[in-house]
Amino acid sequence: MAGEAFRCAWKDRLLLPQTSELCKICRLVGSRSHQAILWIMLSFLATICSLEGQSPSQAPSNPSAASQVPLSGRTTLQPGTVSVNQSTTNTGGANSAIVINSSVNVQPPFSGSTSNGTKNGSVLPLTLEQALNLGLKLNLGNITQSETLHQSEGQRLVARSSLLPNLNTVVSEEVEQLNLATVGVSFPGIPKIVQFNFFDARAARLTQAVFDFIRLQNLHSASANVKAALESVRNARDLVVLAVGGSYLQLIATEARIGAAAAQVETSRAVYQQAADRLSAGLNARIDATRSQVQLQTDEERLRALRADLDKQKLSLARIIGLPRGQQFSVVGTFPYTALSGLTVDSALDRAYASRADLRAAAEGVRAAEASVKAARAERLPYLNLTADYGAAGLRPTASAHGVYSVYGTLTIPLYEGGRVHGDIEQAEAALRNRKAEEEDLRGQVDQDVREAFINLDEAADQVELARSNQNLAHDTLTQARDRFTAGIADTVELVQAEQTVVQADNDFISAIFEHNLAKISLARSIGAAEHSILQFLKP
Repeated sequence: MAGEAFRCAWKDRLLLPQTSELCKICRLVGSRSHQAILWIMLSFLATICSLEGQSPSQAPSNPSAASQVPLSGRTTLQPGTVSVNQSTTNTGGANSAIVINSSVNVQPPFSGSTSNGTKNGSVLPLTLEQALNLGLKLNLGNITQSETLHQSEGQRLVARSSLLPNLNTVVSEEVEQLNLATVGVSFPGIPKIVQFNFFDARAARLTQAVFDFIRLQNLHSASANVKAALESVRNARDLVVLAVGGSYLQLIATEARIGAAAAQVETSRAVYQQAADRLSAGLNARIDATRSQVQLQTDEERLRALRADLDKQKLSLARIIGLPRGQQFSVVGTFPYTALSGLTVDSALDRAYASRADLRAAAEGVRAAEASVKAARAERLPYLNLTADYGAAGLRPTASAHGVYSVYGTLTIPLYEGGRVHGDIEQAEAALRNRKAEEEDLRGQVDQDVREAFINLDEAADQVELARSNQNLAHDTLTQARDRFTAGIADTVELVQAEQTVVQADNDFISAIFEHNLAKISLARSIGAAEHSILQFLKP
């Protein structure tokens, strides 16, 4: 045990006793037999040292291992998401003509951003195009995915470096003093203390994998991961467009509701003033004035709630696009109803299967997993490495040092790895099966997204026409009710009901236009063209 510990310690020291030094030590021993024994022992020690001294690069290398990919490609390639939540409401009841209620759900990191500059005291006019440009530049979801791409590129460079020549320089000088008694050498006349000195300077040491199928497949897997990350960046940009566009349209709809609510407040105030005047003149009962006052207060509270909702929506949009904290802004322009033509479900599906970046990222994720399986299976194959170095070695870094070099190849043939290779294959194949399932599931999701977008688009178009008709009828009814109330042939019950119908009709019309425009954005996202097509889809 002591001898083994001594040998291991010397292998870590990079020392080589020279022949002249061995001779000097042996001459100190009187007996020829003792000299022979000591010569054999010290020569053996010198041979052990030479494994690390004269040829320091000949230490056995660890076998290559397959790089395992994560079981799922969704969490690594696309953290967080942006979606349009749609539900059916008011079916078969109430007075509303709107049966689809949609909202944009923005999850982290797409709900955050990096702040851009400092705020100014003025109100910033913000167009949809400006908001999109800011979001694509500053949104945290896009930034996070871009950094994931850079990380994948770095991992590919690391995988490639294992296949390329590695060249370095190594310089070492060692002074060692040994106690021979620690290895069981104890003979009369033999000195217990032996000193060694060795200098080794390898000016160039080259290592090269000549044949290593494992490293080659690891490189293929890393390259596929880079392509998947690149497609995920494109998908993230589409999600940013969906988040910004949906939030911007929601602001436009809320401002339109505020305008309609403010007009209704003025109408209710005029009705209340008229009712109060008629009460003072003894022409109306008090209940008419009270009823109109309740309606006025209700309309005022609705207006305050809408303004508060607008402020919160502005805060959310400012966070998404990275406006300076506290910066006031206003949305510019409107997007009236315009029917979308020239696109069918089948053509949209063809475009989606060809253009959806998340679908292409899933396909690249499958290729990365396939390469990982090949790398794991290749762990059973032999591999060949080449090592060469050149330098100078001697007792000291002086003229007495001589040139040394070594060139050798190592062929390793795996025989038994204790089940490690089988375990690596099992892990890689499990990831491959799961990623194939995810890709097929995503194809089904793309089909569902496109078909739902068309369903919602058609339904929203019908709702716009119905809401426009109801709005005209409601305003006409309100005009007639006011005329009847002014003429004294109707009380405030009829007038208040007409006002409530107008409020509902106005909200329905605004909601229908919002639903139709949001369905356009959802369709652009579903076919993978949101970044380049959103303004074209929304143009009048």
